[in-house]
Amino acid sequence: MSYKNIKLEEFEKYIYNKKVAIIGIGVSNKPLLDYFYKLGAKVTVFDNKKLEQIDLEIREKLIKYSFEFSFGDNCLEKLKGFNIIFRSPSCRPDKPEILEELKRGAILTSEIEMLMELCPGIIIGITGSDGKTTTTSLIYEIIKQNGYECYLGGNIGIPLFTKVHEMTQNSIVVLELSSFQLMNMKISPNISIITNVSPNHLDIHKSYDEYINAKKNIFLHQNEDDVVVLNYDNEITKNFAKEANGKIVFFSRKERLDDGVICDNGILKICEDKLRRHVLITKDLKLRGNHNIENVCAAISATKDLVPIDNIVKTIKDFKGVEHRLEFVREINGVKWYNDSIGTSPTRTIAGLNSFDENIVLIAGGYDKHLDYSPIAKPIIDNVRVLILMGATANKIREAVESELKKENDNQKNNIDSREQNYIHNKKLIIYDCKTLNECIQIAKMIAIKGEVVLFSPASASFDMFKNFEERGNKFKEIVLNLDKTN
Repeated sequence: MSYKNIKLEEFEKYIYNKKVAIIGIGVSNKPLLDYFYKLGAKVTVFDNKKLEQIDLEIREKLIKYSFEFSFGDNCLEKLKGFNIIFRSPSCRPDKPEILEELKRGAILTSEIEMLMELCPGIIIGITGSDGKTTTTSLIYEIIKQNGYECYLGGNIGIPLFTKVHEMTQNSIVVLELSSFQLMNMKISPNISIITNVSPNHLDIHKSYDEYINAKKNIFLHQNEDDVVVLNYDNEITKNFAKEANGKIVFFSRKERLDDGVICDNGILKICEDKLRRHVLITKDLKLRGNHNIENVCAAISATKDLVPIDNIVKTIKDFKGVEHRLEFVREINGVKWYNDSIGTSPTRTIAGLNSFDENIVLIAGGYDKHLDYSPIAKPIIDNVRVLILMGATANKIREAVESELKKENDNQKNNIDSREQNYIHNKKLIIYDCKTLNECIQIAKMIAIKGEVVLFSPASASFDMFKNFEERGNKFKEIVLNLDKTN
């Protein structure tokens, strides 16, 4: 007898003839058009893009299905009288027009939240300021390689809401969840993982506290049978344990915990009841960097009760990482080129810088998310020989680095006997300013020395020059792969 999802059946009966608002017609909401048309819902699509900017396929569907729409800057003026509102992650849930509809009795949800409400299987959710895509992808591979019926979605993969009818109580859904998706969320995954929390997306969030509170929603609505995996080394995630309802599993790269998953002298261990089981040697990982050791610890923590440890270890050893994350592109005349376009914040780029022992030629800069760049200054000074800057954040990065350099050189002078000061050489860093990515790459090619690494890790978002970090990373790879190998 085939599985019947009673919740899904009830929802599909409810939605018939209801007034449905879809706000934002991007990747996550696009599949909803066909789905709601088949269910007989009365749909209106809202988007702040102008009609001519909307994807042609979507425009054709709006006409074909006779759906109403409101596009442009003031599109939400027509948000009145709806039963249910599906918002995209890019739409804040506290817009005045939305709040007015909620007062009137409308339900606010999203594609990802309804998926979580209606999924009959286990949901594993991963969030964090850094490392969530790598951790999500690794968890998915561990689950899939062990033979489970597994789905990958959320911030990566495909929109899964219209796949719910395929899922059973034996399905496992692995979701990468951003702070924007988690805002206003009233349901949490069965297994929740927070890799870390540091300032990010402060161009969208009203404050750092709002960003942190959005992240909390991944575990706040759990019950006592659920699990939350937290980074013990991150002060914010460590303190989340005080608010957790489910079982807490810590992971740590720095502390020898009695319970949890740790990295101890290059060995990953599962610790339970003060017993430590050796699982994996870090030298066997294909992933570079301490941040990836943390991602692996998080993945083990999330899957150790679902998959035999030997199977987990085999998948981890085979895992080569995710595109645009410290991705090796090629070697030219003894110089290795790496694409880390996912480096959209200072903390991500710091993790990348700390992943190499070689001298680094760093290409950085991009769209300004109103982040503080002072924390990246010392890691750049300590690891980078040449800094090549572009984009809106170029001046902020330069100012942070030059300020730190001055401070270090002044401290050095103050600590040296005045008779010796003539022999002190100020620490220097070569800095170039460029207008385009191509110009950055050409300078890096000229300046890089055999044995060094050219690292493209912008520490900034991509939106000043590119659609997203994937497009930016692909452009970097395209230019690098076409560089003349003989010069």
